Amino acid sequence: MFLTEKDLVDLVAFRHDLHRHPEVSGEERETATRVEAQLAALDPDRIVTGLGGHGVTAVFAGAAPGPTLLFRCELDALPIPEISDTAYRSEVPGKGHLCGHDGHMAIIAALGRGLARRRPARGRVVLMFQPAEETGAGAAAVIADPAFADIRPDLSFSLHNLPGLPLGHVALASGPVNCASRGLRILLDGKTAHASMPETGLSPMLAVSRLMPQLTDLGRGTFPSADFAMVTLTHAVLGEPAFGIAPGRAEVWATLRTLTDAGMADLCARAEALILQTAAQERLALSYRYEDIFHHCENAPEAVAHLRRALSDEGIGHDETGLPMRASEDFGRFAACGPSAMLFLGSGEAHPALHNPDYDFPDVLIERGARIFLRLIDNILELSYL
Repeated sequence: MFLTEKDLVDLVAFRHDLHRHPEVSGEERETATRVEAQLAALDPDRIVTGLGGHGVTAVFAGAAPGPTLLFRCELDALPIPEISDTAYRSEVPGKGHLCGHDGHMAIIAALGRGLARRRPARGRVVLMFQPAEETGAGAAAVIADPAFADIRPDLSFSLHNLPGLPLGHVALASGPVNCASRGLRILLDGKTAHASMPETGLSPMLAVSRLMPQLTDLGRGTFPSADFAMVTLTHAVLGEPAFGIAPGRAEVWATLRTLTDAGMADLCARAEALILQTAAQERLALSYRYEDIFHHCENAPEAVAHLRRALSDEGIGHDETGLPMRASEDFGRFAACGPSAMLFLGSGEAHPALHNPDYDFPDVLIERGARIFLRLIDNILELSYL
């Protein structure tokens, strides 16, 4: 066991501290400061801050040349109020670590403790604490940051806890494991009128009433078939909250989801054709934009093979249960750097689901997650005691 009892106590306390002070995407300044303090105590060869926003990385280098391995976790929490009676529940109203990113940070911090005692014999290990995963903006911002060029990996790895799987069990598969998704925000503009004379205005009511079912009807295929497409209406507003005004403006939000990026391109084209046609028929001004853009996440066979070997070496059960999944993850963007793979670590079959207000990360997973990754590093780069 590479973590001592004191390590585990410290790491749980670190996780609980992060849990008490959640920060949402793009606002992770204090979280990054806490992470930096943890990493500085480990004396890595280099710490990079402000990466892609508030991202923080630590680099542990070996004496001999070799590949660079990146292990990524997420800094951000969610804009969801927490329902909990734990002593470490969120102290920030309306925000909570309800996806387990606090636990993922603790796992990568634990990995750092292992590397502080056993440096890689060759190559480099990059521990990345990435901002803004929940909006899909963080990975892209990190990769676009000029500072990323110096730590660009040859192989990238990550994990996510997953309620519904037995505690500590791992789901792992090659190929697509997370869907592509993006938010489509549609604005329709007509002309307001007095409610007694609606004919003098131009209402978007009929356009909205047609668009909502027609957008969802763009879905097709059965998940996880290659042609799977899904549209979920998430928000709609028509006019002003007043009885005396016939509406002149409407807004419709929808989430588009496909198994692959290629499927997303086709779904976007069909959605755009629909909204353009509908706006033209109703003589409405139209504008639309995409937000929260996630590429699909695809596990490369080479990277998966390294994870499978590490899991087998550690005697940790694993299969392909639940994969691929319809949820999205912005880790998929790291595939542009080289082979990458994400594993899913079971949080318990009856555990509250991710993004639920009563969710909490199981602390017992900290040691297991870090142990998997440390074994993988040892297999590829060889670890040696200082």
